[in-house]
Amino acid sequence: MKNQLETVLARELTGFKSLLTCDQLTAGASQETFRVLIDTRQGKQQFALRRCPPNASNELIPGQISLDTEALLLQLADEAGIPVPELVCVLTPADELGQGYLMEWLEGETLGQRIVRSEALAEVRPLLARQCGEALARIHAIKVDETLRQMLPTVTPEALVHETWDSYKALNLPEPMIDFTARWLLQNLPSGARQTLVHGDFRNGNLMIDETGIRAVLDWELAQIGDPVRDLGYLCVNSWRFGKAELPVGGFGVIEDMLEGYRSVSGIDINLADLTFWLVFGSFWWSITTLRMALSWRSGETPSLERPVIGRRSSEGQMDCVNLLIPGKFQRLADRPLGQGQQLPMPAELLEGVRKFLNEDVAANQHGRSAFLAKVAANSLGIAQREFLHGQELARREEERLQKLLGEGDLEQLRWQLVHALRTDFPLDTLGLDEHLRETVAGQLAIDQPFYSALNPAA
Repeated sequence: MKNQLETVLARELTGFKSLLTCDQLTAGASQETFRVLIDTRQGKQQFALRRCPPNASNELIPGQISLDTEALLLQLADEAGIPVPELVCVLTPADELGQGYLMEWLEGETLGQRIVRSEALAEVRPLLARQCGEALARIHAIKVDETLRQMLPTVTPEALVHETWDSYKALNLPEPMIDFTARWLLQNLPSGARQTLVHGDFRNGNLMIDETGIRAVLDWELAQIGDPVRDLGYLCVNSWRFGKAELPVGGFGVIEDMLEGYRSVSGIDINLADLTFWLVFGSFWWSITTLRMALSWRSGETPSLERPVIGRRSSEGQMDCVNLLIPGKFQRLADRPLGQGQQLPMPAELLEGVRKFLNEDVAANQHGRSAFLAKVAANSLGIAQREFLHGQELARREEERLQKLLGEGDLEQLRWQLVHALRTDFPLDTLGLDEHLRETVAGQLAIDQPFYSALNPAA
């Protein structure tokens, strides 16, 4: 790769002298990102290389566009006044580096946790919601010509719900709240939706922020032609608030500021019912996407310590749907001593010892990705530990509720019976259904992500 990259750099960059380093930053299922440091007659310079390796499968994940299309969107966004990295060049087959492009390297914060908490960004945070609205209005105003229409998928709200629901059905997992939400979405489709360019993944975590505000809009790989309100609703999904649930726009702002920013550029008022639809859809989509990530790990397609833990975040998106669609009270998990039982030590105690070691010793003495992975491993053990302590009791309660709702049967049979019923004409207002879904999802979330804000919706 080094020789081929040097050839491209020498051709595209005036004053290029040598390639100093090329460090891989991310490795997705099909695409990679590198930080490229070079020496030039003007001094050292950095660039970002995004590519799909030449030996990788050409198959894209559902909804994902090609890197050539991404590169075109970056150019169009730049021309429309949207902050994006400047495109340097698009790779060709003759470069032997795979499909991809080289772009300028920008400095700024991209980690959502830091964006909502960093003292360095405290002054600019109140301005971000409006800036997001302005940026989205400019994205949605980009002209969709025939060339772009041929390169991007075009979807209606109804088709997108069905496409997403079908991808969950293909996983062959019984998650009744997902089916309930799909039914609700199909019964509450937005009317008269516009069709524009849609970013598709506009959220805190895909924005680069500095002390002046939005430095760049990143990750255009899910762009499509569809209802632009989707981008506004998705930005408000609770998962992208990073614990700041009281600030619905990315954990840093309020909806009124976002909508005012959008209106100031577009002249368009957003229907709040449509915004709610897409907020629900965003959580629905995330609850399914996490399951698909976990399946790619189980199949060996994407070996990763992170993927199985991310798979346990499905209950996060499902609980957000619960709070949006069927809010109400639910039973909390009672504390249970780790050493309760006849063994010394009990399994939960053994897991606690390893979990603490990873969190307090390994992570504390590592840096960068190694420290991060140690924390991921500790989180994974915490999930297993809570499953040991509470899983049987939660399963017993779930089975009892299902028997009251559907009749006799064991837990697995009844779960599938409810799922199949919800996929047909089972009334969503059936007595006891709301309570069952709330209790089931809240119990699972208490095992998977016990500190997630959806477990305390009034907080």
